Amino acid sequence: MKTLCRSCIELCKIRIAFLSAFSAATGFMLSPTELRSQIIILVPGVFLLACGSSALNQYQERISDAVMPRTCGRPLPSCRMRPADALYFSLLLVFSGFLVLLLTGSLPAALLGLSAVVWYNGVYTHLKKKTAFAVIPGALVGAIPPAIGWLAAGGGMGDPRLLVICFFFFIWQVPHFWLLIMIYGPEYEKAGFPSLTGIFSERQLRRIIFVWMSATAVSCFFLSASGVVRCLYINITLLLLSSWLIWIGVKPMLLQSAEPVALSSFRKINIYLLMVMLFLVVDKIFLPVQ
Repeated sequence: MKTLCRSCIELCKIRIAFLSAFSAATGFMLSPTELRSQIIILVPGVFLLACGSSALNQYQERISDAVMPRTCGRPLPSCRMRPADALYFSLLLVFSGFLVLLLTGSLPAALLGLSAVVWYNGVYTHLKKKTAFAVIPGALVGAIPPAIGWLAAGGGMGDPRLLVICFFFFIWQVPHFWLLIMIYGPEYEKAGFPSLTGIFSERQLRRIIFVWMSATAVSCFFLSASGVVRCLYINITLLLLSSWLIWIGVKPMLLQSAEPVALSSFRKINIYLLMVMLFLVVDKIFLPVQ
């Protein structure tokens, strides 16, 4: 039983699911409405959907996972769990997450959550086998949780501020994933996935990632320009954070360096996103809608 529980937790990719739930909560907080108790329902709903999508993805990619050293120890390729059990578990999580989101009282938010699962597991997972640039359409998945939170709070889908928020999360996804490709690209190629490491040299890939890291920083500026962030001090903080993101990319990504830098940059860009979300929430708490 202990092994089964551990395997279920591994299938869920708890850290990624937590990040999705946090981004949904951020979208909820930024919505131009009074804060309501629905956030207590929203967070576990998105968390369950993200867990279910991750588990379903591991079921779908169990054969290729067995080839890569990074993933061969996962529950399915290591035979710690039967594929059928993983499939039932993932579908249960997705169904439960959808039902929980319905309790927020927003059918559009629940349907949008379900569409994220369809896009990730039905479209992106398939595209990964076809093109090394699959992450660009796949990054739409990262833009959906904030929109779920926004709609659950009563915000309108056509609000330009929502577009700015989703655009930021969309752009961030691309360098986030391509930094992983710098580390594990050869493993992806061995498993039969097209990889940017087979298209570009390391130097070219570093420069491409630097451009996307800079684009992420610039997209954060739009949050201030569009009025999503209203506190002067928060705006200054976001400006400094984004300048820091560009700066940490200059030496390892733009300039030549003999040191392995992808893992360090990967951690820092994750920290950057968490800090941005934290300050966005702080802005809403201290400057609520009048």
